[in-house]
Amino acid sequence: MKYLIFLILVAVQISCKRGPVVLKSHFDKDNIPPEVDYSKTESWAALPDKIDMADSLPLIPNISDQQKEAKVDVFFIHPTIYTYEPTNNYTWNGDVNDTFLNNKTDNSTILNQATPFNGTCRVFAPRYRQAHYYSFVTTEKSDSEQALNLAYSDVKKAFEYYLQNDNKGKPIVIASHSQGTVHAKRLLKEFFDGKELQKKLVMAYIIGVAVQPNSFEHIKPSQKPTDIGCYAAWNTYSKGYYPKWYNVSLVNSVCTNPLTWSSTDSYAPNSKNLGGIGSKFKFYPQITDAQNNNGILWINKPKVPGAFFVRQKVWHVADINFFWMNIRENVETRVNSYFAQFK
Repeated sequence: MKYLIFLILVAVQISCKRGPVVLKSHFDKDNIPPEVDYSKTESWAALPDKIDMADSLPLIPNISDQQKEAKVDVFFIHPTIYTYEPTNNYTWNGDVNDTFLNNKTDNSTILNQATPFNGTCRVFAPRYRQAHYYSFVTTEKSDSEQALNLAYSDVKKAFEYYLQNDNKGKPIVIASHSQGTVHAKRLLKEFFDGKELQKKLVMAYIIGVAVQPNSFEHIKPSQKPTDIGCYAAWNTYSKGYYPKWYNVSLVNSVCTNPLTWSSTDSYAPNSKNLGGIGSKFKFYPQITDAQNNNGILWINKPKVPGAFFVRQKVWHVADINFFWMNIRENVETRVNSYFAQFK
C-alpha cells in the first residue's frame, strides 16, 4: 500500500508504544566499548574525502554535492540509533566497531539528516559510543548520566581532532538531532559560547530536543533566515497535540519555524515548504506546513500518497526529513551572509 512510504517513521513510533527495551544491568565503567581513534577513517560515519551516505542526493533537479568546493564545514552529531536489545556485553553504549549498528546509522540518520548540508558544507559526522535509548527513559539517573557522559566524551574528542587536523580555519556549522543535540548543546557551551571560536560559528541546527532560552549566554535563537552565529531548534508534532512531557520540558522552549526561520507563531503554509524526504530517500515537494505553538512545532497531516492512513502525532523522526530542502537552502543563505559580513 502507498502509505508504506512512511513506514520508517511509523515503525519507530509503534516501537515506542510497545515500550522501550529495558536494560536490566547497571552501567559498568569497567565494561564499556573500546575507545575511539578518530585518526582512523572508519571512526567517522561521514568525511568529505571518503564515499559515504552523506554524499547522497534525492532525485531533484539542479542540486549537487558541493563538498569538494565548500568553504564551510558542518560537524553533524547523529541521534540515537542504538534502540534495540543489545547483542553484546556493551549494554549502555554502542560500539563503533559494531557493523550492524554502523549500517543502521549510515542508512538512516546519515542518509536522511546529514545530506541537507552537502550542498554548502564539507560533512564531518563522527561515530561515537552513543548511549542506548533506555538512557533517556530509565529512572536510574546515575546510569543515564554515565552513559551520556561517555557518549559526549567521544563527541568532544572527535571535535577536538577535527579542529586540530581538518578545520584549517574554516567557518563551522553545528548540526544535530535528538541524542546528538544533547551532546551538541554541551559542545556549543564548552567550545563556542562566549569563546573565540564563536566567531567561526555560522549556525547551529540543534533539533529534536527541548532547548531552553537560557541554554547559552551568548548564542541566541534565530529570528530571520540570514542571522548568523545563532541557533535553530524545534520539535515536531501533529497540530493540536501536546505530548505528555510537554509541561516538563517543551513548554516555553525555543521553537524555530523551519519555513520562516523565526520563533514567532506566524503560520507558514505548505507552499513555503521546498520539499521533504520520505522513506527510501524519496523527495516530496510542499510536504507539510508549520506553525510554532509555545515551544513545539505543529504541522498538519503531511501531503504524501496514502496520508489518510497515517495516524502519527509525534513526528520526532521527521524533524529534519520534512524540511530537508528548506534546511539545505537556509544553510547556503547563512553561509553567504557569514562571508558577506566577514569578507
